[in-house]
Amino acid sequence: MRLHHLLLALLFLVLSAGSGFSQGVRNAASCYKSRGVCVPISCPAGMRQIGTCFGSAVKCCR
Repeated sequence: MRLHHLLLALLFLVLSAGSGFSQGVRNAASCYKSRGVCVPISCPAGMRQIGTCFGSAVKCCR
């Protein structure tokens, strides 16, 4: 029974820690603050999209 409590606590910890990283960048200021760059096309090689800058057309990449 204690194992169930431990697994539940571990699941809660994993889900709560991941929630902070799921917040997307939505404007240019927060993109630059997150050490990202705004590009109008897809992200360059070696970078990944972390949000958008000016609507969904311009991507924030880091």
